[in-house]
Parts: sequence; structure tokens; C-alpha cells
Amino acid sequence: MKGTFALLDIAGYVALLLWGTHMVTSGVLRGYGSALRRWMGRYLGHRPAALGFGVCVTAILQSSTATGLMATSFAASGFLGLAPGLAVMLGANVGTTLIVQVMSFDIAVVAPVLILIGFTIHRRTDDVSFENIGRVSIGLGLMLLALHLLVGAMAPVENAQLLRAILQSLASEPVLAMLVAAVLTWACHSSVAVVLLIVSLANAGVVDTSGALALVLGANLGGTIPALMEAHTPVARRLPMGNLMVRAFGCIVCLPMLPLLAHWLAPLGASPARIVVNFHTAFNLVLALIFIVPVDGLARLLVRLLPEPPKPNDPGVPQYLDEGALESANVALANAARESMRMADMVEGMLTGLVEVFGKDDRSRAAAVGRMDSSLDRLGMAIREYLADLGGEALNEEDGERSQEILAFVINIEHIGDITANNLMEFAAKKAERGQDFSAEDIQDLALMHAQVMESLRLGLTVFLRGDVRAAQQLLARKEVLWKLENEASERHIRALRERRDGGGGGDVYLRILRDLKRIHSHLAALAYLPLERAGLLQDRLVREPATT
Repeated sequence: MKGTFALLDIAGYVALLLWGTHMVTSGVLRGYGSALRRWMGRYLGHRPAALGFGVCVTAILQSSTATGLMATSFAASGFLGLAPGLAVMLGANVGTTLIVQVMSFDIAVVAPVLILIGFTIHRRTDDVSFENIGRVSIGLGLMLLALHLLVGAMAPVENAQLLRAILQSLASEPVLAMLVAAVLTWACHSSVAVVLLIVSLANAGVVDTSGALALVLGANLGGTIPALMEAHTPVARRLPMGNLMVRAFGCIVCLPMLPLLAHWLAPLGASPARIVVNFHTAFNLVLALIFIVPVDGLARLLVRLLPEPPKPNDPGVPQYLDEGALESANVALANAARESMRMADMVEGMLTGLVEVFGKDDRSRAAAVGRMDSSLDRLGMAIREYLADLGGEALNEEDGERSQEILAFVINIEHIGDITANNLMEFAAKKAERGQDFSAEDIQDLALMHAQVMESLRLGLTVFLRGDVRAAQQLLARKEVLWKLENEASERHIRALRERRDGGGGGDVYLRILRDLKRIHSHLAALAYLPLERAGLLQDRLVREPATT
């Protein structure tokens, strides 16, 4: 029974270690995930920078799995090139060994201090950034406490003959030991926790040095599996598959040489625990040095092995809403923003050539625009459901604002599609049925107003993608231009109707078309409100605006 209780203690302490790792990872991502995403997209074009980024971020996140999931999603979405992404993963593999190096020393004395500091910060502040710092501090303290308790719990296990027999039999079968450790690491989603557990086993003498090194190889191999399993497309699988291939190569080379490697590492530290930790670091460092140069060739090989599938014929099917990215809010928001841009492209296609539809009664184009609206609605629904699945707890203040921006963008774009397909195309059909023709002046005014709407659409996309305050001010100021154009075109058209006095020229249809173009522009101008509100510039605008109407 003592052995059973000891195993339960070990399982509980491993769970505590994993929970501490989760708190550190989630705290960093919630507090600084958006900044990491921007830094990654801006500076990771070169392999050395990408390698260094992987080392540093993994040391901060305390998890190479989290770094791998983030890099995989960015690479699949096109925000990060495949070769720099592979360099990031090489750095992440090295970074996770630094965590093991630090935690292999007896620094448990600082665990209560970290937990107390983190608790005080988290409870005494309303600032979200400081709350996340407190969360990270608590997580680090829990990790150190769990490791301290884990070492103490290993003492009874040393006398558990059954477990010793099992582990010793695994030590005599290094391939089997490697596979068992790989499965355990995949189940835990943390190679750090498993390697530290192996260190404890080696330190307690439960497993010999060669067997411990085989288990370390398995932990490294298993650490690549979570990102691969959560990638749902061939493009998304390229980066985790490359990481798996690199580590598999290292395992194949090292597996027959484990006793010799243990002998070579002995001068750096003769204890089994120190040999295990140093081997873990050396393994990943050597692989990084070997593969950092041919990383471009590896990227080309992965592209050939995992080619991009053909785009679906149905434009309403999402292409970038990766469910696996929901664990990282900043990555999921980047995916949702990219999918939203597809909606904008569809609306731009619906609006392009609108003047020709009315000027030439192009019924085939009008029908195509009507069909596109259903695809637009389905894509918008998919994005809204994706944002809802992301939830509020995982979002920091900046991510929450970005989520609202994307949601507002999707809703406004859907309204534009509805107006175009249901109203403007209906007016085009009525005009064709009645045999009404617009005058040359009508078409000229319509073309001028349409050009202004298209220009505002492009300006609205700039506001959405970059949060450009100046562009938002320009977009909102263009409302006055559209109001003036609509009033002048309406007055000129009404005067022409009175002069003809025959009811010709599609009077009511033309006026409704002008009104709906102004409505479309109003939805585009609405994209400027959130950036201006954040900058404190919206209130003054709302005070002045009624005087201009």
C-alpha cells in the first residue's frame, strides 16, 4: 500500500507541475501574446533571429509545446515563413533544456516567496498586466514546489520492487523505453515535466544512466507530437513534421551510442541526474547547430511532402479558422482576421462592376452577385462561432478589443453584402423588367459615388488591419463627401424628371440606388469608430457631426 500511495503522490505532484507550467504559459500569452505576435511577424525573417526568438520565448513560456503551437499556426496562416518557423522550433527545443537546467538545481526555497509575491500582486491590483505577472509568479512557484515534493516522493519508490523491475526492464530495451517516454510526454503535453521526472528517477537510482538517456530521447520525440496532432491541414503539419523529423534523426543517431554518450558527459557531472540534464541540453543544441544551415532545404522538402491542397470551390468554406489555435488567443485572432479579409475580398468583388450592372443591364453578373451573398453569410457565421469558441477568459484587454473589432468588421461587411445582393440587385432586376434607362448624367453621378465607396472600402481595410487612427479619421470625414454627392445627384435627377414629366428614367429605382450606396458607405465608416474611441478622438467627432448633417 505504501508503494500505491507513493505513486499517487507522484502523479499528484506531476499534475501540480503541469498546472504550474500552464499558469506561466497562459499568463505570458494573456499579458504579452499580442506583442509576441507582432514581434514574430516583424523580425523573424532571418534564421539567427528566429533561433534566438525560439530560445527566449520558450524560456519565458516554460513550454516548447506552447511555442510550437504558436509558430505552427503562424506558419500555416502565412504570417511566418516555413524556414524561419523551423528555426524558431530549433530554438524552442534549446530553450526548453534551459528550463530543465535551472530547475534541476535545488532552488525550491524560493517557491513560497514566488507564490506569495504572485498572490499579492494578483489580488491587490486591477491592472490586467500586473495580474498576469502575478499569475506567472504563482505558476513558477508551483513548479518549483512540485519538483521539490516530487524528489521527496521518489524515496519510497526506490524500495518498490515491482516499479523498479519494470523500469529496469525498460532500461534493457532502449527502443521500448524511448516509445514509452514519448507517449507519456504526448499525454502530458510537457517535455519539461517528463524530463524532470526522469531526472528524479535517475537521482533515486530507480533507472540506470543509459536507460534514463533513452527515456530522455523519448521525451524529446514525444514533445513534437501535440503540435502535429492538432494541425488539421497539410500546410499546418509542415512545421511540426519538420520538428519531428529533426528530433527523430537525433534519436536514431544517439540510440545505439547511449553508453558512450553517458561516458563522454561524465566529466561535466558524474551524478546520473546531472548526466541526464546535460544530455538533454547537448542533444537539442547539437541538432540546432546541425540543422540551422540546411533549414531552407528542409523547408523545401516539407513543401514537397505536404503540398497545399486545392482551394475549395465553395468560397463560403473557411480556410484559416484552425481549431487548434484556440488555445492561443493572439494566434486565433490572427486567423479570424485573415478569414475576415476573405469576406472583404468577396464584398469588393460584389461591388466591382456595379455601375456596369445598371448601365448595361448585365443580368448574369447580377445573378452571380446574388449567389455570392449566401457564401458571405456562411463565412461570417463561421467567424462569429470561432470567436465565440475563443471565449472571454483567455483574452486580455488588448485581445478582447481586437475580438470586438473583428466581430464589428464581420457584421458590417455582412450588411454591405446584404444591401448589395438583396437591394441593389433587386433594383437592377426591376430596372431591366421595366425597360428603364438611366441618362448619361445619372450613370456619371452613379459612377462617381461608386468610386468614392470603393475608395472608402480600401481605406476601411487599412483601418481594420493596422488600426491606423489617421486613416480612421479620413474614413469618417468621407461621410460628408458621400452625403453631398448623394444630395446633388438626387436633386439633379429629380429636376430632370420634372423637366421630362413622363416618369421615365427609373426615378424611384435610381434614388433608392443612391440611398443604398450611402448606406454601404455608412457601414464602412463604422469601421473607424473603435480605433477613434480608443484614441479618445470619437467624442469630439460626435459632438461636431450633427452640425454638418
